[in-house]
Amino acid sequence: MTVMEAQAYPHSPSQEVFHAIADPTRRAILSRLAQGGGEERSAGELSSSFAMTLSAVSQHLRVLREAGLVSVRKSGRERLYRLNADPLREVAEWTRAYECFWDERLGRLGAYLAREEGAREDV
Repeated sequence: MTVMEAQAYPHSPSQEVFHAIADPTRRAILSRLAQGGGEERSAGELSSSFAMTLSAVSQHLRVLREAGLVSVRKSGRERLYRLNADPLREVAEWTRAYECFWDERLGRLGAYLAREEGAREDV
């Protein structure tokens, strides 16, 4: 995020969070970590859900960690990952500001479609 963007949107989540959640595999990893009451999971346990190598899952976990979406703790030779949902709350709060815009637009679209459907029935 540039300085100008940060000044224009002082409460917007970081670019790293949006980058991290843009990928479907990373969203799936976050979902897995959210299951089970936020238990810690190893990279190996997480990788068993995906048709990819442990190395590839570890790279996704690195992106999530750098975005602040997961925390990591070493336990012996394993690294245990836990969800940190705070940045996602920031995303939800930021997008909430745009709900009224979309509600209005979707309301107008619904009214238009209802008019079009009514016009077709009249024909």
